[in-house]
Amino acid sequence: MYNVREVTKDLYWVGGNDRRLALFENIHPIPEGISYNSYLLLDEKTVLLDTVDWSICNEFIENIKYVLGDRPLDYMIINHMEPDHAGCIGEVVLRYPDVKIIGNKKTFDFMKQFGFEVGENAIEIKDGDYMSFGEHEFLFISAPMVHWPETMATFDTTNGVLFSADAFGTFGSLDGKLFNDEMDFDREFLVPARRYYTNIVGKYGPQVQALLKKAKDLDIKYICPLHGPVWRTNLDYFIDKYNKWSSYEPEEKGVMIVYGSMYGNTEAAAENLARRLVEKGMTNVVMYDASKTHVSYLISDAFKYSHIVLASATYNLNIYTPVQNFLLDMKALNLQKRTVGIIENGTWAPRAGKLIRELLGEMKEMNVLEKEVLIKSSMKKENIDEMDALANTIIESMK
Repeated sequence: MYNVREVTKDLYWVGGNDRRLALFENIHPIPEGISYNSYLLLDEKTVLLDTVDWSICNEFIENIKYVLGDRPLDYMIINHMEPDHAGCIGEVVLRYPDVKIIGNKKTFDFMKQFGFEVGENAIEIKDGDYMSFGEHEFLFISAPMVHWPETMATFDTTNGVLFSADAFGTFGSLDGKLFNDEMDFDREFLVPARRYYTNIVGKYGPQVQALLKKAKDLDIKYICPLHGPVWRTNLDYFIDKYNKWSSYEPEEKGVMIVYGSMYGNTEAAAENLARRLVEKGMTNVVMYDASKTHVSYLISDAFKYSHIVLASATYNLNIYTPVQNFLLDMKALNLQKRTVGIIENGTWAPRAGKLIRELLGEMKEMNVLEKEVLIKSSMKKENIDEMDALANTIIESMK
């Protein structure tokens, strides 16, 4: 049975939702589900923009058949070749063998690597090319590394629709809604949107900035991403979020405390710091046990908050493994411009603090506070002044 929505005149959403998938890219938990967005334009020529993941391919094909009716499918634009968007290219070609496929050179290189041979039906375009389908004229915009090298965006100059590929996407199923003004975005989607951006696209901030610069010159009325809601109101709100995230500027002044504790002593020290911060007036404090919290959630809040405190036991003469994994992800995803405090714990050979400092030194523009706290097995009276000094230093650094 078909399930479609009209986006604007001549344009239809023909995607779907997956609430069964547990791990996005087989790594990031998505308890809120995920949407796969595809769009179909009915002009003098018909144009499909991207496909969907194989998991909802049957529903997707039903949607296309319903919207097209007796009309052929003339063109298929592939903005992004990742399988969650290109997984059904073969099924579309099977049903519409005369469809012309539009993409850039890298698109078709990747298509061959994934086993799709389109031959003479391929139309290769370049950055800045235009193509008319009747009333609607499309501009093709190269967006490499947002977040694959072949990624591009497509702009409908006729109605102001930006098909943004993975940019402006979010985790979360749409649940019958499609547009941002049909939902409470901050309550329902902001956290999944931040976690999606920071973990999927976060490494490529400069490339996102380049795309935002190109988009400034366009009269955008709709943003149609490949995941999440379509934006038709308050576009500047979400664009501003992307600008902050991609420039690595924190959204809020606040303290994120991430601890790794084997028997609760490091956790108790982290809790002690949190209490002191709150008593001194910094109430925007969150705490996470790195052993229990998936690292994708930690990365999301690391992009959100201005200050991070890492509290780690020493483990096999190294950083406690879950905290180390968080640090390695911070580095891999290019996190920068944060102020970081350190609490280390060790019974016979404390080394976590030194190693944390070394890892942070490999990242850009990280202000690592000199005041740190050394706990030997458990916090004692002699640590109180050190902990108080760390809390004061954190608050002073926010001014």
